[in-house]
Formats: sequence, structure tokens, C-alpha cells
Amino acid sequence: MSNQPIKKTGRRRLPRWLKMQRAKGENYSRVKNLVGINNLHTICTSGNCPNIGECWNAGTATFMILGDICTRSCKFCGVKTGKPLPVDPNEPIRLAASIKTMKLKHAVITSVDRDDLNDSGSGFWAETIMAVKRLNPDVTIEALIPDFDGREEDITRVINAGPEVISHNLETVRRLTPGIRSRAKYDRSLGVLKFIASTGVTSKSGIMVGLGESDKEVLETMDDLLMAGCKVMTIGQYLQPTLEHYPVIDYITPDRFEQYRITGLEKGFKFVESSPLVRSSYHAEKHVETEVKVE
Repeated sequence: MSNQPIKKTGRRRLPRWLKMQRAKGENYSRVKNLVGINNLHTICTSGNCPNIGECWNAGTATFMILGDICTRSCKFCGVKTGKPLPVDPNEPIRLAASIKTMKLKHAVITSVDRDDLNDSGSGFWAETIMAVKRLNPDVTIEALIPDFDGREEDITRVINAGPEVISHNLETVRRLTPGIRSRAKYDRSLGVLKFIASTGVTSKSGIMVGLGESDKEVLETMDDLLMAGCKVMTIGQYLQPTLEHYPVIDYITPDRFEQYRITGLEKGFKFVESSPLVRSSYHAEKHVETEVKVE
């Protein structure tokens, strides 16, 4: 499947439950200006996140470090791919200062893949987290990391920097992984999550649905994540960034998303965020907590 070209099709009409909040408002403009003035990147814009209006109006954003050009070319992702620019040594302090200005209590940081660097950017990751903590000692951090090719020494650098939550996304079910993710492997990602969990840090992962997976495969993915020690799971609808990307196979109904949420909690996850517009960092501030009740 991974060697087959993507069939270009016209965009399907979005169902009514995928209507998004328009990106406008005073807080939205303030966050947009801060991001622009400080020359920061966010996955909100680079990844075409459908929640940008809601999140930026709430004064939150998911910051993306190590530039905005990824060395991988996953078929679901809207982030630019190609040869990245050199690392900006001033980015960590600019990010830390922006978080302070925004008065955030919780910050989510992610990055592009940097397979061009010897340590895949793990050292820069650690430097950034520590810079944010020094200037914002009360802030909690979720680090949404790449797989670092599964190298434990690189993952350890991030862990030792002290984020409260470390997230790494499976993105999809085992069967679809080779055709959708570039270079990444399903079992390698599970290994990354298992290593994170073994250190006592809260581990988190997410998948997209609507790519052609079955309900059975979603439940099997839940079981795989739980076996790896993952405590938090997010499930959201895949939306095709451009006609060059993998097509949407199905729009999952809100009722099915709610059933996934209930099933995940019953299986043993501490938190499950599952609805059409959920993305990795949605309601991320809640995931620092350690207990949840099944309702």
C-alpha cells in the first residue's frame, strides 16, 4: 500500500457536525500578533488545525519548534516537507518569553521531524523545555515529540528536561501505518511510549479516524497503547489538508466518537478525548491530572 500513488478526488462536503468556529476575535488577534512578532511557529497554522479559532480565542496555542519544514512527508500531514533551515539558537528564549507574556498555565510544544540532525533535535528539545521552565516556573508542559527513530538516549534528553506529559502519536491503526506515515513504524512508536511510561512520566498518544480503519482495529489500537503504559488517548476525525494528501474514506459520526470515548475509559485510560474536531493538544491542560471517573 505504501508504494501506491494517492488517488486524487474532489473534496467531499463536510457533515454538519464538522462546522468550525471562525478564526476571529480580540484574543485570536492577540495570539496571532504574539506568534508573528516573536517569529514563532505553531502547529495550529502549519498543520491546518480545525480548532485554531476556539483555541486562539481562549489564549492558547501549540508551539512548534525546530522550524516549520519537516524531513518526513506523511500522507496525512499539512506541514511543509523538504530540507529544513539551520536551527535558530534564540528560539527557546523567544518561546519562553512568549509563554510568559501570554500568562499560560499550561503549554504544549511539538516539533517537525529533524532527521537531518545527529540527535534528531532532542538536545534542542531539552534546551527549549528548560528555558520555558526557568522563565515560567509554574507552567506545566506537554511535549508532543517525534519518534527520534526510537533512540532511548534522545527520548531520555526530553524526559530529563522535566515536562509533565510526553505525547507521541500513533496517528493510525497498525494496518494503515505503512501507507500513511513516512519512515515511522507502528511498533517503534509503541516502544517510544512504553519507554516514556517506564520512567513514570504521563504518556499520551492519539489517532485519526476516517482513514479506512475498522472499529475492531481502533479497539485493538487502544489495547496496544494500554499495554505500552499509555494513560491518555485522543481520537479525532482525519481531514484531508490538500488534494495531494490521503483522501478521507469516511466521516465518523459523533455517536461513534462518544462510544470510543466510553470504551477507552472502560478499558483503563485515565483520559480519552474523542470527538470529530479533537486534535492532539485539545484540552491538554486536563491531562496533567492523574485520575478520571467514568461517567
